[in-house]
Amino acid sequence: MPVVRPKVAELLFQVYGRALHPELFEVHQTRTIERGGYEAKIQITNAGHLVTWRYEGITLTEVAAAANHPLPQRRRLLSHRLHGERTDAVKCRGGCCYEVSFQLEPMDPEVFWSFQQELINDGRRQGMLHTFDSSGRVSMGAISYINIETRDRNLLVQAFHTFPDDSAIVKSQSVFRLP
Repeated sequence: MPVVRPKVAELLFQVYGRALHPELFEVHQTRTIERGGYEAKIQITNAGHLVTWRYEGITLTEVAAAANHPLPQRRRLLSHRLHGERTDAVKCRGGCCYEVSFQLEPMDPEVFWSFQQELINDGRRQGMLHTFDSSGRVSMGAISYINIETRDRNLLVQAFHTFPDDSAIVKSQSVFRLP
């Protein structure tokens, strides 16, 4: 069965103060990081990504998923439709902080294809990259590229998810900070 993305108009960006069950997602790639007392699991999924970050009993989970994806309501801290630009933050007990900025950027098709090719080239050298099957409307499938930067006191996750049928790119940058 081919793996294609949902439409970009159907996406939500959500953050939870808990872990989410892995069986809720179709995961294509996973990377686990342990550094400076925190642990993070970064995953590429059908609709986007899933980041689960843990530090001294605190768990934050960031997810980009389709609005109709059955996700829990319990301990959901943020929920935003993916359109335009948005910045938000969550302060956690003990002084930990989560900050995110994301945007949905529609592009001219020629610029879109050039940007997507640039992401593929970058993904071959570093980060995480997954190429999805074509939906049939356009010849090339969507891609997800995630760049991860770790420090002892913070984790930076930059994610790029392309939507060829819409000539659009979802960009997000998340920072998980220790006190």
